[in-house]
Amino acid sequence: MDKYFNSFVKLGFKIEHCKDEEWEYTEEPHVSRRQEILKKHPEIKNLMGYDTTIALIVTAEVLSQLTMAYLVKDSSWWTIIFWAYLISASLNHSLGSAIHEIGHNTAFGHGRPKWNRLLGLWCNLPMIVPLSVTYKKYHQDHHRYLGHDTMDVDIPTVIESYLFRHPITKLLWLTVHPLIHGIRPFCKSPKPVTGWEMVNTASQLTFDYLFYCILGRKAFVYLLAGTLFGLGLHPLSGHFISEHYLFTKGQATMSYYGPLNFVLFNVGYHVEHHDFPYIPYSRLPDVKRFAPEYYDHLPQHTSWLKVLWDFIFDVEMGPHARGVGYMREKEESKKVG
Repeated sequence: MDKYFNSFVKLGFKIEHCKDEEWEYTEEPHVSRRQEILKKHPEIKNLMGYDTTIALIVTAEVLSQLTMAYLVKDSSWWTIIFWAYLISASLNHSLGSAIHEIGHNTAFGHGRPKWNRLLGLWCNLPMIVPLSVTYKKYHQDHHRYLGHDTMDVDIPTVIESYLFRHPITKLLWLTVHPLIHGIRPFCKSPKPVTGWEMVNTASQLTFDYLFYCILGRKAFVYLLAGTLFGLGLHPLSGHFISEHYLFTKGQATMSYYGPLNFVLFNVGYHVEHHDFPYIPYSRLPDVKRFAPEYYDHLPQHTSWLKVLWDFIFDVEMGPHARGVGYMREKEESKKVG
């Protein structure tokens, strides 16, 4: 039974009418790029470090969310839903992007990990669901094992690939994406619970309880719905799809350079981010400016809304359309040898 279950949890990447080798790459694709770019542009090393201004930005966002929750606490349910989708979803998604950035220790640097974790907990509060520390734990593997069919938990499971292949089901998949993405790591690559995760959960549940008692259920729903809407079917969520889904054959990571980067801490500069994950968000545009020959020619997205549209209605797009295979190839070659 376990073997049968794991065969569904583990994604053996394949698209109908396409050969596996057309969609697999043979190494973590950013390692050689990083080495080559630094050899030619050593000045990029000076961009590495941290940027503490993110602490001021996220504090303003957290306080804005709490203020909005207070203002709508006596409103009608339709008003709550409206503002949750328009404002709360955008702010909570922005805070989620900040948690991603802080998870790389680019807020206070690698020498002050505790400060980074505490800032992540602060960002997490309006999102209602404890996720900051757990996200960091699994996101490290996403960078280290990009494309590994089990270690990279961003890759959908084979169950998702088969169940969500048509426009209506893909629309459903995008809607419930926060739930699926939250459960998937525990199915594909479970890890022991850490002390910081327990702190994250305890602090978040304490905040949730006090917030609910003081401001009531409508204010609470405003925040919670903001997380579910913002990380689900929402224009900003186009970046989840744009980053690593294979819209262009052989291109494992793609960037977006549009105005929404201002809201999401330059998460659209995704090729640059994977090339140099320890350069803070505010300096990622400088990577492209210093080494344009490595970025200007690459395929890029111009609209996250178009990304979502194509993902839903293009028959070759869906949860199955992720590049995967380099680690599996290496492991199988060792077995053969």
